[in-house]
Formats: sequence, C-alpha cells, structure tokens
Amino acid sequence: MTSDASSSITMFGADWCRDCIRTKKQLDQLGVEYTYVDLVADPSAADVARDISGRTNIPVVVYPDSTHHVEPSNADVEEKLKELSLI
Repeated sequence: MTSDASSSITMFGADWCRDCIRTKKQLDQLGVEYTYVDLVADPSAADVARDISGRTNIPVVVYPDSTHHVEPSNADVEEKLKELSLI
C-alpha cells in the first residue's frame, strides 16, 4: 500500500489514553499505515484534533475520505477500514 495523501490515516492520541493505546494497537495489528500525532510530544496538535472533531476527546482518527472517528470502538475502525478497502 502506498502512503500518499489519498490513502493516509492520521491518529491523534496520547500515551496515557487507554482508548488511544487500544486503537493504535488495532491499526498496528491490521498492518494499516497511519501517521500518529502524539499530543504529549506536540500539545499544540490538540487544537488541530479539536478543530477536526469539535470535541476534546481522543483518539481522533482521520480517514483518507476526510471523515473521522472520535473515541471509536474497534468495530467502528474495522468497519471504516473495510469500507475504504484498506483491509
């Protein structure tokens, strides 16, 4: 799979967030390429995540079709990846 902009996933998360850890692990296990934005290392990125989602909850997962999930379940992520033919 290429990692051009049209097929890129971005995940905003933090190492203290259980949902972030779970979603990151899921993406890793599925072998899906993504960009991880660490909100601990880059606190200003939290503003970007909030602008995308309209909420302060994390993780925020942004998909290639410009849709996003906030605090998604594993089933939500898997369903979206299948819809986009990424898995």
